[in-house]
Amino acid sequence: MLLTLALFLGSAIAIYLACEFFVNSIEWFGKRMNLGATAVGSVLAAFGTALPESAVTFTAVVFGKTAAQKDIGVGAAMGGPLVLATLAYGVVGLALWLNRRKRSQAAAARISHEVTIDARRLGRDQLSFLAIFVVKVTLGLVAFTFKPWLGVLFLAAYALYVWREITTAETSEEEEDLEPLKIRPGNPSLMWASLQATLALGVIAFASHIFVAQVEAIGEAMGMAPHLAALLLSPVATELPEIMNAIIWVRQGKERLALANISGAMMIQATIPSALGIFFTPWRFDGPLLVSGLVTGLTIVVLWLMFRKGKVDSRALAAIALLYGLFAGYLLFGKTLGLP
Repeated sequence: MLLTLALFLGSAIAIYLACEFFVNSIEWFGKRMNLGATAVGSVLAAFGTALPESAVTFTAVVFGKTAAQKDIGVGAAMGGPLVLATLAYGVVGLALWLNRRKRSQAAAARISHEVTIDARRLGRDQLSFLAIFVVKVTLGLVAFTFKPWLGVLFLAAYALYVWREITTAETSEEEEDLEPLKIRPGNPSLMWASLQATLALGVIAFASHIFVAQVEAIGEAMGMAPHLAALLLSPVATELPEIMNAIIWVRQGKERLALANISGAMMIQATIPSALGIFFTPWRFDGPLLVSGLVTGLTIVVLWLMFRKGKVDSRALAAIALLYGLFAGYLLFGKTLGLP
C-alpha cells in the first residue's frame, strides 16, 4: 500500500508539471495557427487532455472480453461528465476564490468573489451539453436493434461543436500575453510548440496510466466492485489533466481559458466516449449509472443558471463539488439505506 500511495502522489505531481508544459505549448500552438484563445481552451487543450479517459473507455469497450469489463467502459463514459460538471468546476471555483485578492488588485477594485465570465458562450455550451446528455441517458434506458448506429450522431455533434468554437473564438487582452515557450524561449515556431505539446502529452498519458492504476488499486482495497470504481474513482484520475490545466490558467489570470477548457472537455465526454460505448456495448444503465446521469443533468442546470447572469460567485461555483459528494455517498451507502 505504501508503494501504491507513493506512485499515486508521484504520478499526480508528474501530471501537474507536464500540464504546465502542455498549457504553455498549446497557447503558442494556437497563436501560430491564428486561433482565438477560447478555441485553444475548449478544443485544443480539451482534446489533448481528454485522451486518457477516452483511452480507458476505448480499451474497455473494444477489447473487453466480458460484460463486466465492458461495463467499466460504460462507467467511465458516464463518470467523466459527472466529475467535470462537479469536481472540475468546483476546483476552478475554489482556485478563483483563493486567487480573488490577486484578481481584485489587478482590476484596482475591492476584493470580490464575483468573476466576470463569457456568459453567452458558457451558457450555450451548457445547453448544448444538456441536450446531448439527455439523449445519451435516454438511450441507456431502451433497447432496439439499430441503437449502435446512433453513435455516429454523437461524433457528428462533436464535429459541429469544434467547427462552431473555431469560427467564433475570441481572445481577450490578458490572453494575448503568453509566457515564453519553455523549451524554446524567444519567438518559437509552430514546430517547437508542437514538439513541446507532444512530449508533454506523452508524459501526461504515461503518468495518467499509472495514476489510474493506483486509484483502481485503492478502490479494490476499499472493496469496491470494478464498475463502481470505474464510475466513481477512475474518472477523477483521468480528468486530472483538465483540472490541472484549469488551475494553471486561473493562476495566470486567464479565467476564460480555464472555464473554456472544462466546458470543451465536457463536450468531448458527452460525445466521443458515448459513441464508443454505443458502438460496442448494449448501452443499458443500472441504478448507479442512471443516478450519475441525473446528478450530472441537475448540475448542468445549476451551472446554466449561474452562468446566464454574466458573473459567477466563486464560492457558489466551488460548492458545485458537493454534488459529487452526494453521488459518492449514494454509491457507498445506498444499499445500506435500501436505495436502488
